[in-house]
Amino acid sequence: MEGAMIHLASDAESFSQPLLLERMAKAFSLDGQLAASPDFEFRQQQQRMARIVGSALDKTRSVVIEAATGVGKSLAYLLPAATFAVEQKRKAIISTHTINLQEQLVHKDIPIVQKLVEQGFKAELLKGRGNYLCPQRLEHAFRGTADLFTSSEHSEVKLIWDWSQTTTDGTLSDLDFSPSPRVWSQVCSEAHICTPRRCGGSRCFYQAVRKRLAEADVIVLNHTLFFTLLSSVEDLLPDDANFIFPNDFLIIDEAHTIENVAAKAFGIHISEGSLRYELQRLYHPKTRKGFFPHSGDEVGVRFVKEAIASMEDFFRAVEGSCTFQSLGREFRVRETGLTENNLAIPLHKLSERAKMAGDETKHETTRLELHDLANRLTAARNDIAAFLDQSEDDHVYWVERSSADNKAISMHSAPVDVSKQLGDLLFRPGRVSILTSATLGIGEGEPLEYFRKRVGGMETPAVCIDSPFDFSKQMKLYLVKGIPAPGTKEHEAALPKWIEHFLDLSKGRAFVLFTSYTQMNKIADEMADFFEKRGWQLLVQGRALPRHQMLAEFKRDTHSVLFGTESFWTGVDVPGEALSNVIITKLPFAVPDHPLTAARLEYITEHGGNAFMQYSVPEAILKLRQGVGRLIRSRKDHGICAILDNRVLSKPYGRAFINALPKCPTEIVG
Repeated sequence: MEGAMIHLASDAESFSQPLLLERMAKAFSLDGQLAASPDFEFRQQQQRMARIVGSALDKTRSVVIEAATGVGKSLAYLLPAATFAVEQKRKAIISTHTINLQEQLVHKDIPIVQKLVEQGFKAELLKGRGNYLCPQRLEHAFRGTADLFTSSEHSEVKLIWDWSQTTTDGTLSDLDFSPSPRVWSQVCSEAHICTPRRCGGSRCFYQAVRKRLAEADVIVLNHTLFFTLLSSVEDLLPDDANFIFPNDFLIIDEAHTIENVAAKAFGIHISEGSLRYELQRLYHPKTRKGFFPHSGDEVGVRFVKEAIASMEDFFRAVEGSCTFQSLGREFRVRETGLTENNLAIPLHKLSERAKMAGDETKHETTRLELHDLANRLTAARNDIAAFLDQSEDDHVYWVERSSADNKAISMHSAPVDVSKQLGDLLFRPGRVSILTSATLGIGEGEPLEYFRKRVGGMETPAVCIDSPFDFSKQMKLYLVKGIPAPGTKEHEAALPKWIEHFLDLSKGRAFVLFTSYTQMNKIADEMADFFEKRGWQLLVQGRALPRHQMLAEFKRDTHSVLFGTESFWTGVDVPGEALSNVIITKLPFAVPDHPLTAARLEYITEHGGNAFMQYSVPEAILKLRQGVGRLIRSRKDHGICAILDNRVLSKPYGRAFINALPKCPTEIVG
């Protein structure tokens, strides 16, 4: 691509410089800057998206773009965003949902764009603060291991110390082992401990990132971190921040997940495990380690013992006040005062004691550690009170149990409707937010109306860009009419026969997508002989291999079959013959007994709407589109998709599902 660069306007030239829209049309044309690459393939759809993004930046307005698989949306927003960021001296914030997309942007797409922009630009991947090692905290932990850590924990600290001498990355993912959460929490960056004043002059990885962020033109992060930073009081966010930095602009990729990520970010989350963990940093009854024993504070030790006892009584009382279904994990709390708040006083006493102990110590790092713990205990006390009092009227509240024996209890809340909060955040006048995904629409009349309503962007322009793939030649859809209705024993009994039928058509090489772990495992056991006879490897989510290794093995073993649930419906890219068949066992309707889903349905009904048609069906259509979208990932891909749910044919709403799928040859069987 030598010589094929976009010329950036100087201040003097800026008045005569063509609009970004026009320059992007040229850049993505048959004889534009990108065409100099041997890998470039002209796509009218990609050029159109780049023009739309350029126009939005030119006019300082937001836009919502559905860019179907194959458009090449990453480059279509990266080149105009990077060009605009450098020319206007504004930062481009790019938020994604998955690690896979972050890695694609950082390691593949951004380096391509950097070759195209004449002046070059700096890009930085930002991870959550807790991912970065703080050498000052590490040194403090390393010197104080006798009183703070057990012998096995001390060994982990030593391994981290050795690693810290050679790492250039300094993040948890660079470690070649997984340290215990307790150990890592004592050595990672923390807002009130790892500060520019204390760590700015040292080899501190997080402070180094902060300096690079100040110079970066493009910053990549994930949705969860984006919302965390927005609500943060730490010094990363300046007072005049637009989103995260002054005068920045935002691109949200994988935007179909943003509503649920925001709902979680705007809510309350308190777990028995995390609270116990914070208390045990002060004093661990079994190991007798912690900050209080380290300083000889016997009163503090006694306060921790009292708080742990109160905590155990409190969470057992919470558990006893909930009526969980036999296999259910959640219980919705509809009224205040679920149980007596016997934790408020012990946590208050303990946080005050930790703060006082911090004030009295002469060691600055220890003082900051204790003050940080005091703040965490105060925050936990406030969250517990807010949960029990249900202080936010527009939130839904619930209790979860998890772990193998269902004894780990946590309390949660989330706003039922985040559209106003997101609308105020993303679409405020003077801000630029570009939201994009391969699946935002449900085939409605007004473009992307459902999605825009959910995120508060009804006044924001929306565009749908079709895929350049020829689905009429690359894909065939099978609909099974004769299979019994889903949710019945007869449907489950019929699944193996139909799965076998369609697997034989593709000689394995398939994803079989389920909506239930229990059903997936049952069907996998029943079909074991079938796979053995065919000589095809069966990979089942949750068995033996972690997700990324399952995918690697699936790609390696061409005829293998993968049974998956939630995480395999979306964000998985397997181009080529390894994936030639996607079998949908059931339309992916959200389970209405999750408290947040149930509350959203109730909210629509209470406001005079049809909850099933206005929420359940659209959400299921979006997820079905995601699942089917795993099949065709390149122009060379060919394959079949089978839907083993007769509701697409027997129910009035079934046509909406079919209409939302790619237009391709369709055969009704059974």
